[in-house]
Amino acid sequence: MTDSGVVTLPLDELPEGSLLKSVTAQPIEVAGRAALRVELTEEAAGGIPGVDYIDQPTFVLLPVEFENGVVEVDVFARLAAGAPDYARAFAGIAYRISEDDRRFEAVYARPLNGAKLNPPGPRANRGLQYFAYPEWDFERLREEYPDGRYEAKADIGPDEWIRLRLEVEGRSVRVSVNGVPVLSVKETKATPVRGRVGLWVDIGTEAFFSNVSVSAL
Repeated sequence: MTDSGVVTLPLDELPEGSLLKSVTAQPIEVAGRAALRVELTEEAAGGIPGVDYIDQPTFVLLPVEFENGVVEVDVFARLAAGAPDYARAFAGIAYRISEDDRRFEAVYARPLNGAKLNPPGPRANRGLQYFAYPEWDFERLREEYPDGRYEAKADIGPDEWIRLRLEVEGRSVRVSVNGVPVLSVKETKATPVRGRVGLWVDIGTEAFFSNVSVSAL
């Protein structure tokens, strides 16, 4: 913690006090920088969709508490070996994680839906996603809000570093990618509570995280 109230973690190693929730985490260098490589465990990846993976508590739980403020991290994501056909290199930030992991919110990128790949049909508008565990996964949000207000187009692609920034205040979250505003959710699906921050991944993804910064309002 700095004097300004900002927590910064380079993620060149697993921070002391971190916990692994259905993921593995290893220090590694990728694309010119030190990072943590995060993937689902074999047990989680071989489990049941909607129970063990797909918008579930699968993250590195960092020793940082947060309710309102700004969370930023560099993310580099790509498909893992043996990824299912629907995998899109899902990786992002979980926040307000409850002590028992039964509630949290998250925003994640889908680099294979990024504009840089010119994906077909509706995938072009699904580069970034908000969800709230456990009630509001991406599928329910998409069904009940077909206007797509909880996901957005993003000028990203796999195998590249992106800077993901979340500005969280009450029941709103504004998301920027590489300094460009991408998604603004004015009515999130969870009651604001204080909780921890996590590095989140999902099925079929090899993700790398570097330089996380958390500042509270």
